[in-house]
Amino acid sequence: MKKVILAFFVLFAVKGNAQNNCCNATEQFASLGSQAEFRGEHQLPKSGNSVKKTGSYIEFATPDGKKGRGYLIKSAKPSNEFLFVFHEWWGLNENIINEAEEWATTFNGVNVIALDLYDGKVATTREAAGEFMQQANEVRIRNIIQGAIDYAGAKAEIATIGWCFGGGWSMQAALMMGPQAKGCVIYYGMPERNEEMLQVLNCKVLGIFAEKDKWINRKVVGEYEKAMNELDKPYETYWYNADHAFANPSNPVFNETAAADAKAKTTEFLRLVF
Repeated sequence: MKKVILAFFVLFAVKGNAQNNCCNATEQFASLGSQAEFRGEHQLPKSGNSVKKTGSYIEFATPDGKKGRGYLIKSAKPSNEFLFVFHEWWGLNENIINEAEEWATTFNGVNVIALDLYDGKVATTREAAGEFMQQANEVRIRNIIQGAIDYAGAKAEIATIGWCFGGGWSMQAALMMGPQAKGCVIYYGMPERNEEMLQVLNCKVLGIFAEKDKWINRKVVGEYEKAMNELDKPYETYWYNADHAFANPSNPVFNETAAADAKAKTTEFLRLVF
Protein backbone atom coordinates (compact mmCIF):
# COMPACT_ATOMS: atom_id res chain seq x y z
CA MET A 1 0.00 0.00 0.00
CA LYS A 2 2.86 2.39 0.85
CA LYS A 3 4.41 1.83 -2.57
CA VAL A 4 1.09 2.67 -4.19
CA ILE A 5 0.83 5.91 -2.20
CA LEU A 6 4.41 6.88 -3.02
CA ALA A 7 3.80 6.11 -6.70
CA PHE A 8 0.75 8.40 -6.62
CA PHE A 9 2.88 11.34 -5.50
CA VAL A 10 5.67 10.49 -7.91
CA LEU A 11 3.12 10.56 -10.74
CA PHE A 12 2.10 14.07 -9.69
CA ALA A 13 5.76 15.08 -9.59
CA VAL A 14 6.06 14.04 -13.23
CA LYS A 15 2.75 15.42 -14.45
CA GLY A 16 2.97 18.70 -12.57
CA ASN A 17 0.39 20.74 -10.76
CA ALA A 18 -2.90 21.05 -12.65
CA GLN A 19 -3.16 24.69 -11.58
CA ASN A 20 0.24 25.55 -13.03
CA ASN A 21 1.34 24.07 -16.33
CA CYS A 22 5.04 24.62 -15.64
CA CYS A 23 5.53 22.59 -12.51
CA ASN A 24 4.14 21.38 -9.20
CA ALA A 25 4.30 23.15 -5.83
CA THR A 26 7.74 21.90 -4.81
CA GLU A 27 9.24 22.52 -8.25
CA GLN A 28 7.80 26.04 -8.30
CA PHE A 29 9.59 26.86 -5.07
CA ALA A 30 12.83 25.12 -6.06
CA SER A 31 12.93 27.16 -9.27
CA LEU A 32 13.23 30.34 -7.17
CA GLY A 33 16.83 29.34 -6.49
CA SER A 34 17.72 30.63 -9.96
CA GLN A 35 16.43 34.14 -9.20
CA ALA A 36 19.02 36.66 -8.09
CA GLU A 37 16.42 38.62 -6.11
CA PHE A 38 15.34 35.53 -4.17
CA ARG A 39 18.96 34.60 -3.43
CA GLY A 40 19.62 38.14 -2.29
CA GLU A 41 16.73 37.97 0.16
CA HIS A 42 18.57 35.22 2.01
CA GLN A 43 21.56 36.83 3.65
CA LEU A 44 24.37 34.58 4.79
CA PRO A 45 23.60 32.87 8.10
CA LYS A 46 25.44 34.37 11.02
CA SER A 47 26.67 32.31 13.94
CA GLY A 48 23.94 31.87 16.49
CA ASN A 49 23.83 30.56 20.04
CA SER A 50 24.26 26.83 19.82
CA VAL A 51 22.08 24.79 22.17
CA LYS A 52 23.13 21.66 24.01
CA LYS A 53 23.09 18.67 21.67
CA THR A 54 21.17 15.70 23.06
CA GLY A 55 20.42 13.93 19.79
CA SER A 56 22.44 12.00 17.23
CA TYR A 57 22.52 11.42 13.48
CA ILE A 58 20.71 8.33 12.23
CA GLU A 59 20.34 6.46 8.97
CA PHE A 60 17.26 4.61 7.78
CA ALA A 61 16.31 2.56 4.75
CA THR A 62 14.41 4.29 1.93
CA PRO A 63 12.10 2.63 -0.63
CA ASP A 64 14.56 3.32 -3.46
CA GLY A 65 17.11 0.96 -1.90
CA LYS A 66 19.30 3.75 -0.50
CA LYS A 67 19.74 5.26 2.95
CA GLY A 68 18.14 8.38 4.36
CA ARG A 69 19.68 10.54 7.03
CA GLY A 70 18.39 12.65 9.88
CA TYR A 71 19.08 14.03 13.33
CA LEU A 72 17.05 12.29 16.05
CA ILE A 73 16.29 13.44 19.58
CA LYS A 74 14.55 10.55 21.29
CA SER A 75 11.65 11.12 23.66
CA ALA A 76 12.46 11.01 27.37
CA LYS A 77 10.11 8.02 27.54
CA PRO A 78 8.95 5.49 24.92
CA SER A 79 6.54 7.26 22.59
CA ASN A 80 4.84 6.81 19.24
CA GLU A 81 4.58 10.60 18.81
CA PHE A 82 6.97 12.21 16.34
CA LEU A 83 7.75 15.69 15.05
CA PHE A 84 9.43 15.79 11.63
CA VAL A 85 11.50 18.95 11.11
CA PHE A 86 12.26 20.16 7.56
CA HIS A 87 15.23 22.40 6.81
CA GLU A 88 15.48 25.58 4.77
CA TRP A 89 17.28 25.81 1.43
CA TRP A 90 20.63 25.78 3.25
CA GLY A 91 20.32 22.11 4.22
CA LEU A 92 20.45 20.39 7.61
CA ASN A 93 22.66 23.00 9.27
CA GLU A 94 23.23 24.09 12.86
CA ASN A 95 20.19 26.37 12.92
CA ILE A 96 17.84 23.48 12.11
CA ILE A 97 19.59 21.19 14.61
CA ASN A 98 19.06 23.91 17.23
CA GLU A 99 15.38 24.15 16.25
CA ALA A 100 14.98 20.39 16.60
CA GLU A 101 16.62 20.45 20.04
CA GLU A 102 14.39 23.29 21.20
CA TRP A 103 11.22 21.53 20.07
CA ALA A 104 12.37 18.33 21.78
CA THR A 105 12.78 20.31 25.02
CA THR A 106 9.31 21.83 24.61
CA PHE A 107 7.72 18.45 23.92
CA ASN A 108 9.88 15.98 25.86
CA GLY A 109 7.39 13.18 25.27
CA VAL A 110 7.87 13.45 21.51
CA ASN A 111 10.57 12.01 19.25
CA VAL A 112 11.98 14.75 17.01
CA ILE A 113 13.65 13.98 13.68
CA ALA A 114 15.23 16.70 11.53
CA LEU A 115 15.31 15.17 8.05
CA ASP A 116 18.18 15.71 5.62
CA LEU A 117 16.59 16.26 2.20
CA TYR A 118 19.97 17.03 0.59
CA ASP A 119 21.71 13.72 1.46
CA GLY A 120 24.47 15.36 3.46
CA LYS A 121 24.98 18.59 1.49
CA VAL A 122 24.94 21.85 3.46
CA ALA A 123 25.26 25.24 1.77
CA THR A 124 27.36 28.08 3.18
CA THR A 125 26.72 30.50 0.31
CA ARG A 126 23.53 31.71 -1.36
CA GLU A 127 24.77 30.44 -4.69
CA ALA A 128 25.28 26.92 -3.35
CA ALA A 129 21.91 26.99 -1.56
CA GLY A 130 20.19 28.01 -4.79
CA GLU A 131 21.92 25.22 -6.69
CA PHE A 132 21.13 22.59 -4.07
CA MET A 133 17.48 23.60 -4.01
CA GLN A 134 17.17 23.52 -7.80
CA GLN A 135 18.98 20.18 -8.00
CA ALA A 136 16.89 18.57 -5.26
CA ASN A 137 15.27 15.50 -6.73
CA GLU A 138 11.51 15.28 -6.10
CA VAL A 139 11.41 11.48 -6.23
CA ARG A 140 14.45 11.10 -3.97
CA ILE A 141 13.02 13.47 -1.36
CA ARG A 142 9.75 11.57 -1.29
CA ASN A 143 11.72 8.37 -0.76
CA ILE A 144 13.58 10.00 2.15
CA ILE A 145 10.31 11.10 3.73
CA GLN A 146 8.73 7.67 3.24
CA GLY A 147 11.81 6.06 4.78
CA ALA A 148 11.44 8.29 7.83
CA ILE A 149 7.75 7.42 8.11
CA ASP A 150 8.64 3.73 7.97
CA TYR A 151 11.38 4.30 10.57
CA ALA A 152 8.84 5.91 12.91
CA GLY A 153 6.58 2.90 12.45
CA ALA A 154 3.00 2.11 11.53
CA LYS A 155 1.73 3.20 14.95
CA ALA A 156 3.47 6.56 14.84
CA GLU A 157 1.48 9.78 15.06
CA ILE A 158 3.43 12.47 13.23
CA ALA A 159 3.35 16.25 13.04
CA THR A 160 5.53 18.22 10.63
CA ILE A 161 7.18 21.64 10.66
CA GLY A 162 9.39 23.37 8.11
CA TRP A 163 10.67 26.72 6.93
CA CYS A 164 11.17 28.12 3.41
CA PHE A 165 12.06 25.15 1.16
CA GLY A 166 11.25 22.88 4.09
CA GLY A 167 7.93 24.61 4.68
CA GLY A 168 6.59 23.28 1.41
CA TRP A 169 7.98 19.85 2.18
CA SER A 170 6.37 19.90 5.61
CA MET A 171 3.03 20.06 3.83
CA GLN A 172 3.95 17.46 1.20
CA ALA A 173 5.03 15.08 3.97
CA ALA A 174 1.70 15.52 5.73
CA LEU A 175 -0.05 14.66 2.47
CA MET A 176 2.03 11.48 2.18
CA MET A 177 1.29 10.29 5.72
CA GLY A 178 -2.43 9.70 5.44
CA PRO A 179 -4.04 9.09 8.84
CA GLN A 180 -0.64 9.16 10.57
CA ALA A 181 -0.47 12.93 9.99
CA LYS A 182 -1.61 14.79 13.10
CA GLY A 183 -0.62 18.37 12.32
CA CYS A 184 1.36 20.43 9.80
CA VAL A 185 3.19 23.74 10.25
CA ILE A 186 4.44 25.63 7.21
CA TYR A 187 6.60 28.75 7.60
CA TYR A 188 6.70 30.83 4.38
CA GLY A 189 6.99 27.76 2.17
CA MET A 190 5.03 26.95 -0.98
CA PRO A 191 1.61 25.63 0.07
CA GLU A 192 -0.09 22.98 -2.02
CA ARG A 193 -2.88 24.51 -4.13
CA ASN A 194 -3.97 21.49 -6.14
CA GLU A 195 -7.34 20.28 -4.86
CA GLU A 196 -6.75 16.74 -6.09
CA MET A 197 -3.57 16.56 -4.03
CA LEU A 198 -5.18 18.19 -0.99
CA GLN A 199 -8.02 15.67 -0.92
CA VAL A 200 -5.80 13.21 0.96
CA LEU A 201 -4.88 15.69 3.71
CA ASN A 202 -5.83 14.29 7.11
CA CYS A 203 -4.71 17.02 9.51
CA LYS A 204 -5.01 20.71 10.27
CA VAL A 205 -2.43 23.10 8.78
CA LEU A 206 -0.92 26.13 10.49
CA GLY A 207 0.50 28.63 8.00
CA ILE A 208 2.95 31.37 9.01
CA PHE A 209 3.61 33.95 6.29
CA ALA A 210 5.38 37.29 5.80
CA GLU A 211 3.77 40.41 4.30
CA LYS A 212 7.07 41.49 2.70
CA ASP A 213 7.62 38.11 1.05
CA LYS A 214 7.54 38.71 -2.71
CA TRP A 215 7.15 35.04 -3.57
CA ILE A 216 4.94 33.28 -1.00
CA ASN A 217 2.55 36.20 -1.06
CA ARG A 218 -1.14 36.89 -0.48
CA LYS A 219 -2.06 35.68 -3.98
CA VAL A 220 -0.30 32.33 -3.60
CA VAL A 221 -1.63 31.74 -0.09
CA GLY A 222 -5.10 32.86 -1.18
CA GLU A 223 -5.16 30.15 -3.85
CA TYR A 224 -4.19 27.56 -1.24
CA GLU A 225 -6.88 28.80 1.16
CA LYS A 226 -9.49 28.72 -1.59
CA ALA A 227 -8.65 25.09 -2.33
CA MET A 228 -8.75 24.21 1.37
CA ASN A 229 -12.14 25.91 1.72
CA GLU A 230 -13.52 24.02 -1.28
CA LEU A 231 -12.51 20.76 0.38
CA ASP A 232 -13.56 21.84 3.88
CA LYS A 233 -10.06 21.19 5.22
CA PRO A 234 -9.09 22.84 8.54
CA TYR A 235 -6.33 25.46 8.59
CA GLU A 236 -5.11 28.61 10.34
CA THR A 237 -3.14 31.40 8.66
CA TYR A 238 -1.17 34.22 10.27
CA TRP A 239 0.59 37.11 8.56
CA TYR A 240 3.48 39.16 9.95
CA ASN A 241 4.87 42.50 8.85
CA ALA A 242 8.25 40.94 8.18
CA ASP A 243 10.51 39.51 5.48
CA HIS A 244 10.79 36.00 4.13
CA ALA A 245 12.89 33.94 6.60
CA PHE A 246 12.02 36.31 9.46
CA ALA A 247 11.90 33.47 12.00
CA ASN A 248 15.49 32.30 11.45
CA PRO A 249 17.67 33.68 14.29
CA SER A 250 20.81 33.13 12.19
CA ASN A 251 19.43 35.38 9.42
CA PRO A 252 20.19 39.12 9.57
CA VAL A 253 16.52 39.84 8.71
CA PHE A 254 15.44 37.97 11.84
CA ASN A 255 12.42 39.70 13.40
CA GLU A 256 12.49 38.80 17.07
CA THR A 257 9.01 40.08 17.89
CA ALA A 258 7.31 38.40 14.95
CA ALA A 259 9.30 35.19 15.42
CA ALA A 260 8.35 34.99 19.10
CA ASP A 261 4.65 35.44 18.35
CA ALA A 262 4.77 32.88 15.53
CA LYS A 263 6.57 30.41 17.78
CA ALA A 264 3.96 30.89 20.51
CA LYS A 265 1.18 30.18 18.02
CA THR A 266 3.10 27.15 16.70
CA THR A 267 3.63 25.81 20.22
CA GLU A 268 -0.08 26.20 21.02
CA PHE A 269 -0.98 24.45 17.77
CA LEU A 270 1.37 21.53 18.43
CA ARG A 271 0.22 21.18 22.02
CA LEU A 272 -3.23 20.37 20.68
CA VAL A 273 -1.57 17.71 18.51
CA PHE A 274 0.60 16.18 21.21
